[in-house]
Amino acid sequence: MVDYKKAKAPTNTVTRDIVDLAEETGNIYESVAIISKRANQIGADIKDELSKKLAEFSAYNDSLDEVFENREQIEISRYYEKLPKPSLLATEEFVDGKVYYRDPSKEQADQI
Repeated sequence: MVDYKKAKAPTNTVTRDIVDLAEETGNIYESVAIISKRANQIGADIKDELSKKLAEFSAYNDSLDEVFENREQIEISRYYEKLPKPSLLATEEFVDGKVYYRDPSKEQADQI
């Protein structure tokens, strides 16, 4: 699993040159589809990680510890809210050449 906490992706939207994004694939729509699929993977990873951390708190039902646990839950949630959005992380990975992708239909056409 990639450590998204150390990612250098911006937390705000960045204007990108379409030509630069399409350079690797030759097609802007293919590049956007690759970025989108990677963003979905990243989002699912982050959601699973957050769910696992918050699930640790659901096992306890002590009313005295409830306030303390709520603070911890809130801090964890705030931390994840401050992370860059999955689409920004995926775009940064794509631009840096860290995303592996392949097109099986093109591979089959090459073999024929």
